[in-house]
Amino acid sequence: MAKQQTSFVCQQCGYHSPSFLGRCPECGTWNSLVETISESRQVGKSASRQILAAKVVNLKDVEKQKYARISTGLIEFDRVLGDGIVQGSVILVSGDPGIGKSTLLTQLALNIWQINPSSANNVLYIAGEESAHQIKLRTDRIKPNANLAILNETDVDSIIDAIKEHKPSLAIIDSIQTLETLDLTSAAGSVGQVRECAHRLQKIAKELHIPIILVGHVTKEGNIAGPKTLEHLVDVVLSLEGDPTSSFRIIRASKNRFGSVDEVGIFEMSEQGMIEVTNPSKIFLEQRILAPGSAVVATMGGLRPLLVEIQALVTKSFLPSPRRTGSGIDNNRLQLLVAVLSKRLGLPLYDQDIFVNVTGGLKVIEPAADLAICMSIISSYKDQLIDPKVALVGEVGLLGELRSVRLVEKRKTESKKLGFTTVISPENVKSLSEAVKAALVTKVEK
Repeated sequence: MAKQQTSFVCQQCGYHSPSFLGRCPECGTWNSLVETISESRQVGKSASRQILAAKVVNLKDVEKQKYARISTGLIEFDRVLGDGIVQGSVILVSGDPGIGKSTLLTQLALNIWQINPSSANNVLYIAGEESAHQIKLRTDRIKPNANLAILNETDVDSIIDAIKEHKPSLAIIDSIQTLETLDLTSAAGSVGQVRECAHRLQKIAKELHIPIILVGHVTKEGNIAGPKTLEHLVDVVLSLEGDPTSSFRIIRASKNRFGSVDEVGIFEMSEQGMIEVTNPSKIFLEQRILAPGSAVVATMGGLRPLLVEIQALVTKSFLPSPRRTGSGIDNNRLQLLVAVLSKRLGLPLYDQDIFVNVTGGLKVIEPAADLAICMSIISSYKDQLIDPKVALVGEVGLLGELRSVRLVEKRKTESKKLGFTTVISPENVKSLSEAVKAALVTKVEK
């Protein structure tokens, strides 16, 4: 019989210690020792061969129906996953506190439960942070008189026993940082506990082909709390994002073994839960005001074109080092584009504070937004309007040239649907200077 023991292992050099040490005596790293379960087993050679033979599987013998997808009833959520939840998969959903993770997953659970209400064990919602009464208040707000199976438990072994007994079609665990196993002495939420609990849940998901959704906390830097092993262990990593002052929420995948990581789902937070945004371009542009510094970019959310407004404010700086601040875009990319404008167009931006914002709380990370960012800065600096019927798309090179981007025709089609008659892209404009002549049209009267 296996004898189970725990030891503390340095994550940097692999040093083992029977007790916790603040500093590793081998490599000198602080707080790197993590409690780990170690098992010593006496296994013969013949037994080893039998175990190895039992694990060999031919792909033609694998039953495809066991890996069919489950629709969540939320088109935006299914789009990000790749058309539904794969059976036996483990999905990690992370986001800032109060962003709407529990609301979204409760709504998802109620949708799946409604598809098959006769099954008593359709969806199992395992709550480690809330009581059943608190969840009842939320479900009554989202869908009155709805039913859902709730388990208030934080012991991962008891949770696994419940999953084996009830065999739900989906298990939702809120959250992984609240779980613990008595085999470890460390507190819930520690690196060792999170890693061990996630490993045991991942194992039961693969054995029973039951999909499990884990809710993950994030640190103040925005990273998923716990070990990086947690992200490697799961099949899908989703992040729920959004400006706290805005009602819009964007869900995107940073890892997806069953689909693309380029797709995004857009929701609007309301008193009745998350409402899917079917025409996000119209929503993002409906409050647009025609003023210097406003530019529209035709970006891509996976295979779906999105038109969003980029606003820039350029003002005289009284600081030794002028500020370059971007919200919804990469700050390093903003610094690079400002340098290109100064060098290639001769704009004296060395004494100007520059602020750039993507409206609606959306994050634009593709280089195709470079031209819109540059044009919004130029428009604000020169105090000139950009033609309101012009949409911009294109990557800006270090030499001031415009470089081609993907799916230009889809971007143009979406732009025309929303009333934009002209799309300035690398197909018809070759440099920044040409784009300035084509887009800036009006001098603002002071």
